[in-house]
Amino acid sequence: MKFSTKGRYGLTIMVALGKQYGEGPIALRQIAGEYNLSEAYLEQIVSPLRNAGLVKSVRGAYGGYMLSKIPSEITAGDVIRVLEGPIQIVEGIEEEAPPQRELWMRIRDAVKNVLDTTTIEDLAKYTEDDPGNAGYMFYI
Repeated sequence: MKFSTKGRYGLTIMVALGKQYGEGPIALRQIAGEYNLSEAYLEQIVSPLRNAGLVKSVRGAYGGYMLSKIPSEITAGDVIRVLEGPIQIVEGIEEEAPPQRELWMRIRDAVKNVLDTTTIEDLAKYTEDDPGNAGYMFYI
């Protein structure tokens, strides 16, 4: 399974907003600068996130974007599904022989489980040098 830059950058936006949650809106220009990304591309990505109700926009000189829910209520799976569509490991899974079909379904379910149990809050709080995160590994 491979996620596009759309999904990866979408998670980057959401994590950046999660880190600043409660501090008001953040301009995409700031996120683009901090992560060395194209602001125009982030504008394209944030639109479906807004339409899905994951972020809201604030107009004006001090406007920008903010999460529409608390970071612990938004999962990585929510973001990926909006930007990438349904989570599929292989296409035509129903046409596979039973042993292979079972394998693909187990892999799909494991990926879904990781995405659906990892919140934006988890990702926003993650630091490599925090000993509390030493056991924070994803097994698929």
